[in-house]
Amino acid sequence: MTGKLHYIVCISFIMLSSSSKAQSEVLNQIWNEYAFTQDLSKNWVVELDGGLTSSSFPDNNNYFSRIIQVYFRGWAHYYPAKRWKVSFFYAHYFNKNVPELNQSDAPEYRFAFQATYNLLKHHRINVNLRGRLEDRNIKNEELTFESVERFRFQAKAVCPLNNNKIEINTIYAFLSDEIFFKTKSDVSGADFFDRNRLTAGFGFPFNDKFQLELSYANEFLPRRDANKLYNAIQLNVVFNNLFSKAEKPFKREKTEVDEAAPSGGGS
Repeated sequence: MTGKLHYIVCISFIMLSSSSKAQSEVLNQIWNEYAFTQDLSKNWVVELDGGLTSSSFPDNNNYFSRIIQVYFRGWAHYYPAKRWKVSFFYAHYFNKNVPELNQSDAPEYRFAFQATYNLLKHHRINVNLRGRLEDRNIKNEELTFESVERFRFQAKAVCPLNNNKIEINTIYAFLSDEIFFKTKSDVSGADFFDRNRLTAGFGFPFNDKFQLELSYANEFLPRRDANKLYNAIQLNVVFNNLFSKAEKPFKREKTEVDEAAPSGGGS
């Protein structure tokens, strides 16, 4: 199993190195996401999150040059077994000058099904696999919503640094790689392979209700005219069970399939 993970990481680095040899448009971005989760039972969790993305442009290297995307998502998570988590979401995206779309002002609503599986736990290191199928509906220049199907697969390793497991006041490091495939459309392009996203960062749970993650993401988008390469600083802020009753709160017991942070991850 460890060999499979090593293979995925090697493929990712090969793809990223090959991108540097081709003509690329390099942009700097800031990704922010704020998530609110609520345990309903030992098997069910609901989540509401939202985020915004700012980006530089070829004529302006400022990370905060323009806000290009704002989104809101509602999640339902179900835990059928200790190693599995199944999730669904509905989201609305306000896309404004998103570089990978072939037009500006492209509102989008999105449905998704996601499954997360705990592949292994070796000493402190925990490895999860995640697959997500997205039904993206993006408004095109004819003002009709064009359907784009996208499949995403991620491998993620998480390791606590000052404790044997992730709990309050534990600093943890994480590394993930995610590949994206999509169907052809006028608004999102004709390329079948959409992108590769490599992310590395650190997280810290301040208490049972507040958690923070800061990471760097390197995203490579191969395109026929010119490849795109995004350097992104990502901030994830998580609030857990803010609405539990103080006199009799419900707290779901965490398992290995729970990721360091909830299910977000930007666009």
